Amino acid sequence: MSTPDRPFASYHLWSLVAPATGQERWHCQMRRGFVKARQHEPQVKALLAQATAPQRIGILAQKGVYEFHHHRHLLNQSDGVEKVAQLLKLSNSSDQVQQRVLQILKKYHDSPLLLNKNIIQLTPGDEGFPKPIVIEQEDYCFRLYAAMDCVFIESDSTLHIIDFKTGKSAFDRRQALVYLLAARYLYPGRHAVASFYNLEIGKASELISINNSELESLEFDLANIAHKHQHDLHKYQEKTSNFSKIFPPNPGSHCRFCPFSSICEFGDFKPSYSHPLPSLKANS
Repeated sequence: MSTPDRPFASYHLWSLVAPATGQERWHCQMRRGFVKARQHEPQVKALLAQATAPQRIGILAQKGVYEFHHHRHLLNQSDGVEKVAQLLKLSNSSDQVQQRVLQILKKYHDSPLLLNKNIIQLTPGDEGFPKPIVIEQEDYCFRLYAAMDCVFIESDSTLHIIDFKTGKSAFDRRQALVYLLAARYLYPGRHAVASFYNLEIGKASELISINNSELESLEFDLANIAHKHQHDLHKYQEKTSNFSKIFPPNPGSHCRFCPFSSICEFGDFKPSYSHPLPSLKANS
């Protein structure tokens, strides 16, 4: 995905390049360096392979929704939750993960969001990178990666993209915007909207839409992100000793939540302020 001659963009890369509004003080470019420039190093690769409990819960919750609709009769069975838990091999997970995922499955079984929807795409959540969308304009060319959890068609023919969430993480509108840009290419001519739905608390976001002018501006911004990141990768490959200059650190109390804290020489574990830290969630 990070082939030097093929610039790419995704919501995940966007979030690594620029922080969400309100999270500027916790944002660290060095994390992007570990994830996107040094991901094949044995130590970094091992850390990236370790899914945290929140990540496991998110993956299993998504897969649970998939299994309910892949085996639709389970939505009508009193033991449907237990059957889906078996399909997920939930007993292999920690007690914390089991308890929270079971609660999510029960909530969905009681009130299935996608029941009777005209679903055209529903992913199990562990399918890996999606096929890239090649975006080629006169001034730029890049590959766009957008892993959509669910796409269905509303009664008025509107394309509705839903991203499922768990935990307490705030919805990041930028993720929805990337999906809407992807939909422009995957489903040309369709009017599309996007939204988020937290499976754990049953909370839906507002519907997010974007006009053609805004889509073009977004595409240009993502092209810039793609080429900036490609430029940074080139600089790092030319001189790996400049890692901390190309991907500068931002040490602080948030370091204790960073997956690379054990190998980062700039980590700071001393709380410097009492502001509550945001919940962190990995994404595509």
